Formats: sequence, structure tokens, C-alpha cells
Amino acid sequence: MIRIAHVLCPVDFSAISCRALNHATALAQWYDATLTVLNVFPVMPVMDVPPLVLDDKLRNELTCALRRFTESVPPGVRIELRVEQADSIPEAIREHAATHRVDLLVMGSHGRSGFKRLLLGSVTERVIRHAPCPTMIVPAQAHDIVPEGPVRYRTILCPVDFSEHSIRAVEYAVNLAEESDAELRLLHVLTLSTELIELESSFEEVRQMIETDRVRRLGALIPADAATYCTVHTALRQGAVHREILAAATEHPADLIVMGAQGRGAVDAAIFGSNTARVARAACCPVLVVQ
Repeated sequence: MIRIAHVLCPVDFSAISCRALNHATALAQWYDATLTVLNVFPVMPVMDVPPLVLDDKLRNELTCALRRFTESVPPGVRIELRVEQADSIPEAIREHAATHRVDLLVMGSHGRSGFKRLLLGSVTERVIRHAPCPTMIVPAQAHDIVPEGPVRYRTILCPVDFSEHSIRAVEYAVNLAEESDAELRLLHVLTLSTELIELESSFEEVRQMIETDRVRRLGALIPADAATYCTVHTALRQGAVHREILAAATEHPADLIVMGAQGRGAVDAAIFGSNTARVARAACCPVLVVQ
């Protein structure tokens, strides 16, 4: 079973990081976990101008701002407020998550500076690429959640391409579905090549063989006792992977999408898997990225 004892939520005081904080708070309360709210003060030297220094006065001001920002966190949640200075905000977040044994990162899809056209914004994208733990991305259009209310994952969508990352994502999704008594939908998107489609005489037969194989493989990922605690469905779609995932999340409204950080053939240098990035940017619900 999933054990979440420590949730880390980096914030920059933007509206979207406030929404991420609400989701992080609800999860921390659900798992009775410690919630750390982190603000990283960037050292940004410009030409010959010396960088700003996080002195005691500024640290106190930022800590007070964090206290105001986290006023919605219920008294029963164990909360830690941290202010750190760093040359690299993504590296500081990753290092904090690794050294403090964080089990779950919760971040907004982009911060005050925006950068929506740059996938998820440079900070979030760079954190996820090498995050030491699963990361929940809360997009701007994600549903609101009441911090002191229960976590309601009624429908969880988990896209699967049978890569190592997506297999791990299935394990995580199954556990979440069992704990929340949710409906879990495992989805595989077929991306048949143009060359195969042009072979009209044999295409239909080959397609059916591939579909039968993928359905069998999806079914094999479901634990034998999963039906006792949740409902699991499997589905196939064909087309552009990220578009089909988003369409599936809309047709059967998903409260959460659980995905692997990279898919088959993904190159680490090319962000963290283009399909995952595209889904996280456009989804109408949080996206949990599993490394």
C-alpha cells in the first residue's frame, strides 16, 4: 500500500500555488502526513549588480507571508514552513524532497511568471524531470478542493504504454483507487503506423491481433483482489496519445490522472516525456506523475 508520511508543496504566493496548497493540504490530512510548505528565494545576479541576500529581516518577512498564505490549513494538519535561498529553484526543491524523505510533491503547473506556452513553466518541468518522488501537478483549470474536506477521487484515469514508468503508475493508481473506493480506468492508446494502415488487405487482421494483445496485457496489470476494493475498467483508443488521454478524461470525467514520467522511447533531455507534459498542461484535473 502507498505510504505518504510527508507532503512537500513549493509555493510562490501565486493563485495557482494556492490551489496546489489546497490539494496538498487535503492529501496530508487524508494520509495524516506532515505538510511542508516551501518558498525558495532565488539568487538572481544581473550583470554587475550583486545578488539579493536572504538576510534575517527578509527571511522573517517571507515567513510571515507564508503564515498568511497557509491560513486555510486546518489546525489538525502538522505543517512546517520553510524559506530557503538558492541559485536554482528546481534544484532546491528536488534537494529538499530528497534530503527530507518527501513522499509526495504537489505543485502548480506554472507560477507567477506564467510560461504556459513553455509546457508547464520552467520550474515545474525541471523539478519533475528528476524528482525523487511522485509529483502531483495542479493545473490552473483543475477543480477546487476544500482543504479541510475529504479527498474525493471517484474516477481515476491511468494511461498505460507498458513502459517501466507506466507500470509503476498503475501500481500507484490501483492503491489510490482501492483507498478511495474509486473507479479506475486503465487506458492504452494505439499508435499504429501509417505504413501498416496502408496495407489494406492485412490491416484489419493485424489491428485486431494488436488490440487483443493490449487488452490482455492491461488485464494482467490488475491485481487479483482489486475488485474487492474498487472498480477497474480497461479501454483502448487510437490516435494521438495526449489527445486521446484528454478525451478519455473528459468523456468519463476524471478526478485524477496518474501517469508515468516518461513513456517508451522518451528522451530525458526532451523534458520528461512530451505526452505527459501535454496532458498535465491541458488537463482539467490534477495529474500525478510517477517516476
